[in-house]
Amino acid sequence: MTTPSAGAPPRRDRRFVLLVSARTVSVLGNAFARVALAFAVLELPGASPGRLSLVLACQALPQLLFILVGGVVADRMSRSRLMALSDLLGAAAYAGLAVMVLSGHAPLPAMCLLAVLAGTATALFAPAMTGVVPSIVPAARLQRANGLLQMATNTSMLLGLALAGVTVAFVGAGWALALNAASFAASALFIKGLRVTAPPRKASSGWADLRDGWREFASRQWLWVVVVQYAFVVAALNANVGVLGPLVAEEHLGGARAWSLIVAAQALGTIAGAGLAARVRVSRPVLVAVLATFPAAAPIALLALRAPVWSVAAAMFCAGVSSDVFAVLWTTTLHREIPEEVISRVSSYEWFGSLAFAPLGLLAAGPLASTAGTGRTLAGCATLVVTATALALLSPQVRGLRAPGPPRAPAGPDDAGTPVSAAPHKS
Repeated sequence: MTTPSAGAPPRRDRRFVLLVSARTVSVLGNAFARVALAFAVLELPGASPGRLSLVLACQALPQLLFILVGGVVADRMSRSRLMALSDLLGAAAYAGLAVMVLSGHAPLPAMCLLAVLAGTATALFAPAMTGVVPSIVPAARLQRANGLLQMATNTSMLLGLALAGVTVAFVGAGWALALNAASFAASALFIKGLRVTAPPRKASSGWADLRDGWREFASRQWLWVVVVQYAFVVAALNANVGVLGPLVAEEHLGGARAWSLIVAAQALGTIAGAGLAARVRVSRPVLVAVLATFPAAAPIALLALRAPVWSVAAAMFCAGVSSDVFAVLWTTTLHREIPEEVISRVSSYEWFGSLAFAPLGLLAAGPLASTAGTGRTLAGCATLVVTATALALLSPQVRGLRAPGPPRAPAGPDDAGTPVSAAPHKS
């Protein structure tokens, strides 16, 4: 397989630039869809919270069902080729959704089917994406590369979210979904240029590959504990972002423009968080990553209290900073600790576990909001985030796993960092 060169910094490496370009344009389109899909469903005749929950759950469920398949396939074939094919599938799905919304003929079964295809594309893409980064970036530069990748995609997300509310308000959700379809097609063209070869491996069955991936996953307590934590955290966050937040925005905060401002504030925070995480050095990265999950509960609690838009946006900004501190430290730890030949399979188990309750959260959010009230449902989500995160800190490996020391070779200008030690915690 392709061996990454230790010479050029990530942002000067052609393949890394292509990867960043692909993710930037794809995330830009997804930012439109993130706002547009929810309001497209809510604007259709007969719209209801339950209908919105069903469509979003149909998008989330295939991510859970097919993510393990995506991990096996990504460790068997060229990861860049699989990513390009997944992008093309996503482009077709969102193009179909755009056509239905723009034509005004959007039967629920057809929308659910296209949502399933969009979710399947994500399931195939995600494990390959995790595995492709260490294939093109040397180990000493992984944290910097992951930080740069997060910063680029988060900047794109911010731009997309800043424009999404205006686009939905003035030209309609259908055109926003069409832009997302075009972004997936452009991403596929960029990824085609990566040309990452398939990793070398022994001949084995798909079931044997799954068993090998499970052994690697289950043998690391720090890994499966955080994945269990995020099964609950992701369910709560998805319920908030996908259903409950837009409902509160529609009923109390002014609709799509207010919600777009709130999620844009989160995206702005992720840019700051990725920049911080790319440069800091912590001795216990998993511990710091888990601690960084706590602020995610704050904006959910504020929405439950019907707080003003500016305060929810401020909390979302802080949650965005902490979420990307988590993302960069966590992804870099995976790249360092998991052998490259099995990383996509291990990543697929990570995704599978983290998304385990995501469809349930989306399905339950609408009905719970209708029966118990949106405020109480949001308060329950905030409590779930705090409780799951606190329990994860009980793991000795979460508290104790240490990052490797700095490389002996002098770091280049792209690897400059500010040494920061995590606060000491007793086991």
